[in-house]
Amino acid sequence: MLEVENETTEDYATCRPVGEIDAYTVGQFREALTEHAEAPKLLIDLSQVPFIDSAGLGALIGGIRRVRENQGIVAVFCDREALIRLLHTTGFDRIVPVAESLDAAVDALNNPSDDA
Repeated sequence: MLEVENETTEDYATCRPVGEIDAYTVGQFREALTEHAEAPKLLIDLSQVPFIDSAGLGALIGGIRRVRENQGIVAVFCDREALIRLLHTTGFDRIVPVAESLDAAVDALNNPSDDA
């Protein structure tokens, strides 16, 4: 079961899935990301995701692409060692900043680098 908490402040929008993201729940995650497609700054908080499969990674990449197509900035917060390792191994951290603390993710949104 997956729940997705969406929040928008004056500084940035947050998409926070809670639960596993797999073939059964990916549609719900994809929908939540689509709601933020026009956000100028989007923080994707994976701190409450114990598992993500290839379908979930695909939805994540698609959501990031849509935000960027609208000239938005995206950062990912993830403090789970297994997921961090997965994101690094798959090269995900080369397309979007992956921060291991919430403060670092917010900093990446506020100070984007040109190479991400």
